[in-house]
Amino acid sequence: MNIHSQEQTHLITQVCLLAGKIILQNGGETYRVEDTMARIASAYGINSSQSFVTPTGLIFAIDGYTQITRLIRISDRSTNLLKVSLVNDISRRICSGDLETEEAHRLLQQLDVTSYDYSNRLKVLASTIACGCFVIMFQGTWADFLPAAFIGGFAYLFFLIAHHFVPIKFFAEFMTSIMVGLLAVLAVHLGFGQDLDKIIIGSVMPLVPGLHITNAVRDLMAGHLVSGLSKGAEAFLTAFAIGAGIATVLSFY
Repeated sequence: MNIHSQEQTHLITQVCLLAGKIILQNGGETYRVEDTMARIASAYGINSSQSFVTPTGLIFAIDGYTQITRLIRISDRSTNLLKVSLVNDISRRICSGDLETEEAHRLLQQLDVTSYDYSNRLKVLASTIACGCFVIMFQGTWADFLPAAFIGGFAYLFFLIAHHFVPIKFFAEFMTSIMVGLLAVLAVHLGFGQDLDKIIIGSVMPLVPGLHITNAVRDLMAGHLVSGLSKGAEAFLTAFAIGAGIATVLSFY
């Protein structure tokens, strides 16, 4: 390991932690976080780094002449793969020797505070179109396209509002599923839709935890059992909330 000053070693640690934090907060896999931090540390001449990452926090340590251990707690997680891709680009530039420590730290700080999230209006519009298309994909009829699109868009708007006032994801997903079930039953009863099952399936698709399931499987295959099981449990809770909400409505139908 190259000998760095205490200040330089602290800055390298901050760069590694910030890169890992951004990836973990925005939907990246656990093994990707550990691999990115290790590669950045190695690119700056530190080959004795160790890391331990879970969905709720990450620990990064440097052994040798200057010993440093840092912990970052992750409380909020979302899905923003653009930020993950941008961190990967910065990491590649570091590994190729194009970025000094100070510049890399500045770029990561700027990326961390910059919001690349889409507006809620665009999210609702995308959910509206996607829900209608899911009905067709699941071999539904065009007669159910508009009911599913309307219900899916309105339900996702309801989810955003519910999650804003009650920041418990399970509760927001459960209430949204009940809303989907009620609107789907009402649409079929009034003659606006034909196939109740297809309308419900298409309308709840924006809530389905596809990325969580994918990351859970990939982490398990990479040997990260703690992260894989925790992400799988989170995906199961979301699926349970969706199923319980729909079942609550259908039990009275």
